[in-house]
Amino acid sequence: MAASSSDIEKAAGVLRAGGLVAFPTETVYGLGANAEDPAAVARTFQAKGRPPTHPLIVHIGGAQHLDDWVEDVPGTARLLAERFWPGPLTLVLRRSRRVPLEATGGLETVAVRVPDHPVAGALLSAFGGGVTAPSANRFGSVSPTTADHVRTELGDAVDFVLDGGSCAVGVESTIVDVTGDTPSVLRPGGVTREDLEAVLGRPVTVPSASRVRVPGQHPSHYAPRARVVLVEPGNVLAEAEAAREQGHQVGVFLPPSFADASVKAHAVVAVPGSAAAYARGLYGFLRELDHRGCDLIIASLPVEEGLGLAIANRLRRAAGPRA
Repeated sequence: MAASSSDIEKAAGVLRAGGLVAFPTETVYGLGANAEDPAAVARTFQAKGRPPTHPLIVHIGGAQHLDDWVEDVPGTARLLAERFWPGPLTLVLRRSRRVPLEATGGLETVAVRVPDHPVAGALLSAFGGGVTAPSANRFGSVSPTTADHVRTELGDAVDFVLDGGSCAVGVESTIVDVTGDTPSVLRPGGVTREDLEAVLGRPVTVPSASRVRVPGQHPSHYAPRARVVLVEPGNVLAEAEAAREQGHQVGVFLPPSFADASVKAHAVVAVPGSAAAYARGLYGFLRELDHRGCDLIIASLPVEEGLGLAIANRLRRAAGPRA
């Protein structure tokens, strides 16, 4: 059931009282807390099992509120905000004193965005402030794209869940550092590098490492219970068969070019040919293979252009080394 106006008002009251509210955005469901309440922000870290040094994104109701939360906004940041907000773009800027260090992981920078979802927008309007909102799941695991995902994973750790249906983008926002002279992508996401370059009129870098800590940089992230192994597209079938012969309950992400192939595996997900459809379904696919009892997932990386860059980033971290 979609969130009602009374649900929105109740959720805003929970935030004012220092509680946690899970709510939908166009990317994934967020675990919201009053960004100006250090105790509420601390509850977010506890509920997720997230290290307190990992900064959070502050969600605001519109670009007109940006100067309330940050200092020294360069023209590049205003241009990107004008073009992509509301939308899946997060800007990293110098924090104002309004933002507690608990929300930034102790950094003097803060990540800010305006979500493009009617329920998120209504909540921010009713609350009247900023809301920190990492993905509403346990730290390092698969991000939630439905309210049921949130309820299943976090349960009573969340005071209230707003249901806004399935998320339209399906992968997190693109994070762009605009604190220096040259903007750089610290996490690829729902706004593509090509989109950014078209607006800025110059190349945008995607460094493999960053001097600024932002969400989603942990080596193992977005990970299902099953171990994820990445192989070349042409080797997916052979790797799946070899793993099955070794006794694994194998799940396979079948590339579009092998759509008609016969696969010997416990469970198979046919990867959509559209990058947008793949991004929208990615986390659901990983959850499905977990639900079906797979202990190993064989997948390949898409072409790393457009949304394919974000999908590849999530798959690499899903396959990353685990503690």
